[in-house]
Amino acid sequence: MERIKATSEARQRILETADRLFYAEGVRAVGIDRIIAEAGVAKMSLYKHFPSKDDLILAVLKYREAAVLAFFGSAMERHGKRTKNKLRAFFAALKDWFESPGFRGCAFQNAAVELADPTHAGTQFVRDHKRRFQAFLAGLVEESLGKGAAKVAPAVGLLVEGAIVTAVIQGSPDAVDVARDAALKMVAEAKGV
Repeated sequence: MERIKATSEARQRILETADRLFYAEGVRAVGIDRIIAEAGVAKMSLYKHFPSKDDLILAVLKYREAAVLAFFGSAMERHGKRTKNKLRAFFAALKDWFESPGFRGCAFQNAAVELADPTHAGTQFVRDHKRRFQAFLAGLVEESLGKGAAKVAPAVGLLVEGAIVTAVIQGSPDAVDVARDAALKMVAEAKGV
């Protein structure tokens, strides 16, 4: 049992280290040897859990997705206490993320651009993640709008994705305010308010 615990701790350290380095510097810029050194594991340990760097990239994207969902769940709950509108709570959480230390945009957008291979398992995971994220946003819009959400939700998704890129390029979280205002206006107009 002790060996299994040590193995899972090593795997976790590898994931956490690779996630931190990939996000800060990019999946292509960070080598396996650096991950091994900073995680404090043996090369055999890394390759036991992740037979290739591509396997590690995919595992990190899955790990990151769980972290993103946890972050938004917690932040939206906190902001939801001030506003009963879940879409407003989402945009407040998005701004929290943009203002966080080390913000470098969307790890999924970054990975897809860096991988530049539409057949890479990581790129395919990014596509699936973005579909799941869009469905999550559609659910928030639907809570406000009902059946009319199908027309508005894709545009809200584009506003969010664009705000992420803009925040990175401008080095400012202000894009979230523009995206929030536009999204809320679209929802209000679709409601006929």
